[in-house]
Amino acid sequence: MIGVVIPAHNEELLLASCLVAAVQAARHPALGRETVRVLVVLDACTDGSAAIAQRAGVDTLTIDACNVGVARATGARHMINEGSRWLAFSDADSRVAPDWLAAQLALGVDAVCGPVMVDDWSHHPARTREAWQRRYRDADGHRHVHGANLGVSAQAYRRAGGFAPLACGEDVALVEMLGATGAVIAWSAAPRVFTSARLDARVRGGFGDTLSAWARGEAGDEAAHALAAP
Repeated sequence: MIGVVIPAHNEELLLASCLVAAVQAARHPALGRETVRVLVVLDACTDGSAAIAQRAGVDTLTIDACNVGVARATGARHMINEGSRWLAFSDADSRVAPDWLAAQLALGVDAVCGPVMVDDWSHHPARTREAWQRRYRDADGHRHVHGANLGVSAQAYRRAGGFAPLACGEDVALVEMLGATGAVIAWSAAPRVFTSARLDARVRGGFGDTLSAWARGEAGDEAAHALAAP
C-alpha cells in the first residue's frame, strides 16, 4: 500500500483542490492495482476542513498539536501501521500532479525530494518572483526540501527515526537523518507540485514566510528551512 499524508490546519479555502489532485494521483494507471490511501491529519482545525475531507472521501485523523512535525509524524505512523510500504507527503495548500506518485516510485530509491512550482504570483511584487528565479533551481539535482513534495519508503523512514516534533523544518530534519542513515535520495524534478504563494504565512521560517520576506525586500534568511538543502 502507498500512503499519502497531508497535514491541515484551518485550510478550508485550499483543501478541496488539494484533495481532488491527490485522489487523481492515487488513481494513476502506472500504479497498477496497488492500494493508495490519502490521509488528512486535521490539526486543531476550527473551520470546515473536516467536512471538506469527508466529502472528498479520504481518511482523516484529528489531533490538537498545532505542530506540523507532529501532524506529519502522526499520519506517517498511522499509514505504516496500516501497511504502507511508501509514504508520500504534501501540504493542504498544494496540488500534486496526476503522475506525482508514479514519478516518485519510478525513481527506485529510498526517498525523493521534489521541487515546487508557485501557482500564482499576482499578490506579490515583481521582486518576489525575481528573487525566486535567482535562488530557486527547478531541475534534477536541485537541493531543495519541501514537505509539499516528499516521498520515502516506510523502511527508510523508520530507520531515520521519522519526523521530529518541529513547528518548522521538520522536512529538512528528516532528510538530514535519511542521509545520515544511508538512504539513497533522489533530488528529482520529475514529481511535480503546485503550491500557494499566499502572504499569510502559517509558520515563522517556512516557505510562505520566506516569500513574504522577499516581497518586503528583505534577505529572507528563513529560506534555510524552506528552500535550502541539508
